[in-house]
Amino acid sequence: MSYLILWEFIPREGKAREFEAAYGPDGPWAGLFREGAGFQGSELWREGADARRYLTMDRWSSRAAFETFRAQFHVRYEALDRQMEHLISQEAYLGSFLIAGPEAAR
Repeated sequence: MSYLILWEFIPREGKAREFEAAYGPDGPWAGLFREGAGFQGSELWREGADARRYLTMDRWSSRAAFETFRAQFHVRYEALDRQMEHLISQEAYLGSFLIAGPEAAR
């Protein structure tokens, strides 16, 4: 099973490069996630029509893997979230998704 978490972000004015470094696949968020069992990767996407709008896609092997990670690393997760606040103008949780179709049975 695969589990996908989507967030939408708009960085603060003049912070796009720093935001991309922090939220990209080699940034501190992905580094923290890699410490959790079942983490499969992060992607950072920028919208073509609105270059200020970004999506993060975090993939986990299962919802349980992500929930275990959050339970184990909640203090560090919250601390990193506070540390990165200065980069963000807006953020929105878009949802968590399970893979559908024939691939879901794998």
